[in-house]
Amino acid sequence: MRKTLLPSVLIASFFLVLPGLGMSQTTQPTGTIRVSGRPGQAAILLIDGKSYVDIEALARLLSGSLTSSGNEITLTLPSVPAATASEPVRTNQPANSEFSKDFLKAGIEEMSVIREWRSALLNAVQNGYPLTDDFVVGYQNQATTNLRLVFVAISTDSDRNAYQLLSNELSNMQKLSDKIMVAHKNMNYVPRDALKGDSLDQKILSCARSLASMAADGQFHNDGSCD
Repeated sequence: MRKTLLPSVLIASFFLVLPGLGMSQTTQPTGTIRVSGRPGQAAILLIDGKSYVDIEALARLLSGSLTSSGNEITLTLPSVPAATASEPVRTNQPANSEFSKDFLKAGIEEMSVIREWRSALLNAVQNGYPLTDDFVVGYQNQATTNLRLVFVAISTDSDRNAYQLLSNELSNMQKLSDKIMVAHKNMNYVPRDALKGDSLDQKILSCARSLASMAADGQFHNDGSCD
């Protein structure tokens, strides 16, 4: 392919001009130019004290093409491909707040076990029933197992956020159960109103209501009750 150096009248359109690189009158290559992100390089020539790049070498460097019509030359550069269906355009839209189906099912089962545990403990205290470790171990083991199943079902950000709240609820339920059991062992008797107005019990109840509301809506919205 013949390499053509265009006259000065076409410099702005077809040559990369790099002023200030030298004032030599030689037309020998004095350096090279590269384009960031593209392989290869093109020679820089000094002509009458100005730096030029051969238009054909520049076109190859930019993966472009040259066409001519009369005394006019057009340099065409490749266009940037538009996003395709397989490569959706990413936006700053908020993450989907809905729960996955499997997580919601596992979460409801976990909430049910914790609710039954609390109800059984409250009933035993209010009616003066004897309290033993065996009394709570079944609820404790089932709730722990269910929480693992909840964790396995996580597949969305909302699932992950809600899992932390469920974990907090189980932790508080365990603390309440331990509190009552310790009091029973130390006193051999727990007052029937021991849980009336208990702050930990109220927190468990508030969290349960919040989780139930989320489950009914099918969406995550933290009101702080389970934090």
